[in-house]
Amino acid sequence: MEFATAKMRLNEEEEKLSVLVRRKEGYVLEGRKLQEKGLNVLEIMENRTAIENMKELIARQEISVRQAQILADEAAQRLQVAMQESKTHARLKERAFEEFLQEENKREAKEVDELTSYTYGQRIRK
Repeated sequence: MEFATAKMRLNEEEEKLSVLVRRKEGYVLEGRKLQEKGLNVLEIMENRTAIENMKELIARQEISVRQAQILADEAAQRLQVAMQESKTHARLKERAFEEFLQEENKREAKEVDELTSYTYGQRIRK
């Protein structure tokens, strides 16, 4: 559950980053069109400011993605350890059950031997 939550958060952060990158690319294209159209200095400056702001947002989002990746990796490691422990417990349980069956078989064999000896002993006395 913890791993799934961490992985989901990582995916959300990566999607946010992707959206920001696409927005920045849109601003870059818009800036090129503005420069081709003519010299409207105010619009070009606003566009450059928007691009710089997007670069900052992207840098922050990349940090968020890295943090989410670290959390997802840690959750994956904990999940792997838990699965190994679960397998170990299952193997130990299986071994204990096998030992129990072996002991039961020995006990039954001993009872059969005792019963056979007793029956044989009764026949000899008669």
